[in-house]
This record gives sequence, structure tokens and C-alpha cells, in this order.
Amino acid sequence: MFYLKIKILNNMQKLKETKKITLATLKSFAKRNSDKLFVKSISSFDGMTDCVEQSRDSNWFKTTISDKTNYYRTGINGIYTVGSSRDYFNLYEDSEYIGIEVYNSCGNSILAVKK
Repeated sequence: MFYLKIKILNNMQKLKETKKITLATLKSFAKRNSDKLFVKSISSFDGMTDCVEQSRDSNWFKTTISDKTNYYRTGINGIYTVGSSRDYFNLYEDSEYIGIEVYNSCGNSILAVKK
């Protein structure tokens, strides 16, 4: 348990010290923390209105990584990327979670771990 706590603290410090967060950073963060990942969807694309709208149910949920990946899909359930430099990544931190915020034409989501 003590070793796990130190490992989580080291991962958080490494993420905070990253100068530029990229898709590779997101995938690496997910791989290092695969058993304790959470996702929160802030907004998503709605085909009925043909635009990105705020999510009505914006709660944290535990997520998994699947084997189905390609250039645009990260394999992280709940995180959608579009590629071609149209994805924007920011460090996310609040009192309970730390992770990466993803914003693009598909919406806005946060991939995080509990502190």
C-alpha cells in the first residue's frame, strides 16, 4: 500500500512537470494508471443539433483501456480524439482528482486519477 501511494505521487509530479501535454502524454498517463482511471465528460457532440453541447450528467466514472486502437482512438473508453493537431490537452487538478483535460470538436472530457 505504501509503495502504491509513492508511485501515485511520483506519477502526479511527473505530469505536473510536463512542459507540453500531447496525445503521447495522454496514452502514457493512461497506461501507467490503467487500473485507477476515471473519466468525466463535460461536453459532447450532439448530432441532433450538429454542435457540441454541455453534458447533462457530468459525473466521474471508472474507465478501462481497450485493445481497439488506431490513430484517432486512444483505446480509453470515454476519451475521443480527432487527430491532425486538432486535439488540445491541459493539466487538470482539483481537490480530489489530477489528470489531463481533452478538448476537440467531439467535446471536452477529463481523464484523471484520484489523489
